[in-house]
Amino acid sequence: MKLTVLTDNNTYIDQYYLGEPALSFFIEQDGKNILFDTGYSDVFIRNAEKLDIDLSLTDYIVFSHGHDDHTKGLSCFEKTDIPAAQIVAHPGCFDKKYVGDLYVGSPYSRTEMEEAFECNLTGKPFELCRNLWYLGEIPRVFGYENGTVGEVEADGTRTPDSLYDDTALAYKSKNGLFIITGCSHSGICNICQWAKQVCGEEKICGIIGGFHLFGDDEKLAGTVKYFVENKIEILYPCHCVSLAAKCRMMEKLNVKEVGVSLVLEIE
Repeated sequence: MKLTVLTDNNTYIDQYYLGEPALSFFIEQDGKNILFDTGYSDVFIRNAEKLDIDLSLTDYIVFSHGHDDHTKGLSCFEKTDIPAAQIVAHPGCFDKKYVGDLYVGSPYSRTEMEEAFECNLTGKPFELCRNLWYLGEIPRVFGYENGTVGEVEADGTRTPDSLYDDTALAYKSKNGLFIITGCSHSGICNICQWAKQVCGEEKICGIIGGFHLFGDDEKLAGTVKYFVENKIEILYPCHCVSLAAKCRMMEKLNVKEVGVSLVLEIE
């Protein structure tokens, strides 16, 4: 599996790509091209062009969840730009989401998505292509990862958003599972536990993505403990992980810097 970072908060020194507080990865596996999230703007498109990645060959667009820093970039595409792409996401991904009066959801509703694209909207896990699994809805098992972000609207009523639409991918490599996540609102430890069950593999060799960790709190302590106990070999925290959280992880774990243009090749 080959993964290229198209959008992240961070860019590398002396490499002149664009960054924004958002996330998008391009994944190549088993002859398939997967766009995992589309960031907030056309930044992922402009970076892909500079990296000689042809997004018109995308087979799947997988959304980690419905927040606009992961979905809004889709509005920069015309349907003809990605003629064969199928949308893969949780059914709740395109619900309206708010933080206070600020709209933070997808630019398109579920109805609009299904009219414009072939869609596979499911909360069930399945093998997207050989050894690469879409994890579907993530069961919540660790209490320190419970929480809500803003509100979600259904039938005209807003309720606290537990982000049950938050999901991830897992690649079954020869050295164990490699987890690919967007923001981990469902909890990165919950994601790892579910990936083990879905893929029938106990070892997790690495993770890339946002962990939604900011302060030195119970959630961070529990996450570090889980990573250490599971002997996760390498971490690529990005997007929604603070410097303080990265520093805390670096005390006990192998943490790598992430930025636009990073390429990972996992066997």
